[in-house]
Amino acid sequence: MSIKGVCFFCLLLLGALLGAIAQDSTAIYHQLELARKRPADTARVSLLLKNGKANARFFASRKIDNPFLQDALVLSQQLHYAKGISRAYNEIGTNKRNKSLYIVAEDYHEKALKAAEEAKDTLLIVFSLNNAGVDCRRQDKLQKAFDYHVKALRLAEQINDTRNICVATNSIGNIQLSTEKYGDAIAHFLYALELEEKSHNDLGVAINLGNLGCAYQGENKLDLAIQYYKHSLAVNQKLDNATGMAICYNALGAAYKEKKEYLAAMDFLQKALEVNGKVEDKVHVAESYLNIGELLGAQGKHEEARKYIQQSIEVSAFWGFKSMLVDAYKALAANYKDSRDFLKSLEATDKALLYKDSILDEKSAMALAQMQAIYEVDRKDNHIRMLEHDKMVTELRTKRNVVITFFLAAFLLMAIVGGFFYIRHRNLQANKQTLQLELRSLRSQMNPHFIFNSLSSIHRYIWSNNQEEASDYLTKFSRLMRLILDNTQHTFVTLNKELESLKLYLDLESLRCNGIFEYSFSIDPGINEEEVLIPPMILQPYVENAIWHGLVHKLPTEKGLLEIGIVLKKRSLVCTITDNGIGRKKAMEIKDRKGRMHNSVGMRVTAGRIDLIRKINHKEARVMITDLESATGQAAGTMVAITLPAEFIF
Repeated sequence: MSIKGVCFFCLLLLGALLGAIAQDSTAIYHQLELARKRPADTARVSLLLKNGKANARFFASRKIDNPFLQDALVLSQQLHYAKGISRAYNEIGTNKRNKSLYIVAEDYHEKALKAAEEAKDTLLIVFSLNNAGVDCRRQDKLQKAFDYHVKALRLAEQINDTRNICVATNSIGNIQLSTEKYGDAIAHFLYALELEEKSHNDLGVAINLGNLGCAYQGENKLDLAIQYYKHSLAVNQKLDNATGMAICYNALGAAYKEKKEYLAAMDFLQKALEVNGKVEDKVHVAESYLNIGELLGAQGKHEEARKYIQQSIEVSAFWGFKSMLVDAYKALAANYKDSRDFLKSLEATDKALLYKDSILDEKSAMALAQMQAIYEVDRKDNHIRMLEHDKMVTELRTKRNVVITFFLAAFLLMAIVGGFFYIRHRNLQANKQTLQLELRSLRSQMNPHFIFNSLSSIHRYIWSNNQEEASDYLTKFSRLMRLILDNTQHTFVTLNKELESLKLYLDLESLRCNGIFEYSFSIDPGINEEEVLIPPMILQPYVENAIWHGLVHKLPTEKGLLEIGIVLKKRSLVCTITDNGIGRKKAMEIKDRKGRMHNSVGMRVTAGRIDLIRKINHKEARVMITDLESATGQAAGTMVAITLPAEFIF
């Protein structure tokens, strides 16, 4: 009973968090970049903390550290902003606790408490004390947890902070429940219940009602316990909290089982099993099967009971619930023992011990890993402090050398004037090299984007077509990848290689789109495709845009046409991409109706490449987009004209 009481509060909080929607990763990292561009002050710390808290589930699901919180912590340390340090440590510690890293979480929350005391912020001190208390309670360090929560309760009452009073009171009650001090636990739960009712916090009301049921069941006051369980169930039903309902049904089943009212117990346990279908945490399913099995066993229905216990084992094994497997195998061993099958009882007992040893090994390994993590964090913090110290020393030396610097400045001014023209020449060369490096960087961004789109196409095609056609698709894709890998080693490639890769890409897209469009190439007869050079992958994004925003939206009865023309005009290479699609206006309307906010990475990167080509060569390089219209003024497609400086091998 005491274990269920301790878990009641935590499980309901977990259930309240289920169903949160993860944000798009691009938008989240865009928020991070915007925050990093703000002035390095306390307002930026607050923004980072706000975004870090809002996106905590996103980073937790990917098992990576929250960069918003890490940035907030580092900036707070640089600013010597104790309040920001405490808030950052609290949030990071809570994230670690949610990953069951309780030792690391306790270390972070103790650091948060120290920073809060330095800031003399009572609310932050109370918050940190409660957090540290929860960490200790999860590690079964009950006396230390009790001390933390008592301190938090006293301070929270001084500042009349109802939220933290409720947290501290409920936690103290759970500790007393664990140590079987049921009378004290009931007093604290009643106090917390009163506060939650005044605050109109229905979830808090449901939690404390359930905890009161656990406490009264511990005192063997089963009728009173059942009354509180049913009251908690009613509140959870009002909230439509599936996790809370499952816990209440299981608790009611256990209480009626103790009263030996087996029919009522079975009814509630079956209801728990039904509502578990709405709960994401499948441990409740395994628990319900186990409870039903134990109930049937108590009635002497050993063979039927084993079926439910075995179902609990299967669910627990599939999801890796080792603690539940220990309990299930213990129940199975007891069942076989009651059935006088001592050999199978011994086998089940051995399996229970094996899982128990496995849990202990995992806990030891996790504890060691957490201690190592704490060491690394402390080492990093010490390094930051050393850097701050070095910065202060450097500033003092700078002030001391102001006079020397003044006289040196006069000398340097003369040297600068004397070498002005030489430096100017070198700067121009350096700028050109910088632009070339930027062009390479943009090209390297272009290729991964194109490969990602192609792989996405292959994935969808394989799942929607037969193996023979998929094999043909993959064969063409491998040829295309070979060309891309070869072309992207160079700033420019010959026109024939670029056209070969573009034709392969169009073949793949035509297959993917079930041949809804046709394409053709028109090359100026005066162009030698083996001598003219062109930047690799410069046309593909515009071709892709024409297909996916123009041609795919045409009516099934209309054939899509895509024409690619290349002509040489004086010292410029003009590439045109013309489609008879629905036009940009209708494409934007479709995009708005679907609520898409995505901007083409490929086109944005390619525009950057063309801009850099113009800066490097100081020649004409531009993109012009023309909306085509029919004789009646209806949209008849789009033409994109890309003008590039003509480059030749010789």
